[in-house]
Amino acid sequence: MLQRIQTIYLLLAAGVSGGLIYVFELWTTPENVKVFADDINYIFAMFLVSAFFSVLSITRFKQRKSQFVLGRLNIILNFFLLGLFVYQSLNVSGETEVSEKGIGIFLPIISIVLLALANKAIKKDEDLVKSVDRLR
Repeated sequence: MLQRIQTIYLLLAAGVSGGLIYVFELWTTPENVKVFADDINYIFAMFLVSAFFSVLSITRFKQRKSQFVLGRLNIILNFFLLGLFVYQSLNVSGETEVSEKGIGIFLPIISIVLLALANKAIKKDEDLVKSVDRLR
């Protein structure tokens, strides 16, 4: 159902992946240019796909197994995005000045935590439905 706690978690994850990427910068270059997620096409696309998976998972509230699988795929996507950020921050070739890392790099971690909480609640609902079906 739409009034379940996993819907709140999924909405927050969609908001983090789709909305906060415009608010927080990923890093600042040595020339003091702030780089946001929409400046890099593949990172922007991955954030939008993550937000889409969260919204799609909300609409599949009657199909809990499908909802759970979408949550796992979304977590894997966010881990891949986090790996790209770690690689990008450690692979600074020939930089003499230190660039600043922004708070936007931590957005996939927040999204992963919210998606894990949503999957835990989905699993709890699925177990509850299975236990009621056994009693019939």
